Amino acid sequence: MKTSFVVFLFGAILFSSSFIENAAMATSSYCDQKCTARCWKAGLKKRCLKYCGICCGLCKCVPSGTYGNKSECPCYRDMLNSKGKPKCP
Repeated sequence: MKTSFVVFLFGAILFSSSFIENAAMATSSYCDQKCTARCWKAGLKKRCLKYCGICCGLCKCVPSGTYGNKSECPCYRDMLNSKGKPKCP
């Protein structure tokens, strides 16, 4: 009983991880390219790239330029962190 549950759990994790990886791979090159362009002047590049990647993954868009232009992507513009401030760089 215990062994079959462990095998089932392992299979479920393996199966679900393939979907997550494929979804991330579908947008990663687009997001990487757009976020690199957006964050290249940022003082904290790693942080900018991290949050830009999160926002791009959810919104499927990144505003042009290194700052501003958020009206081009309303989802990106309107995303807020837990403190109510803009999440996306």
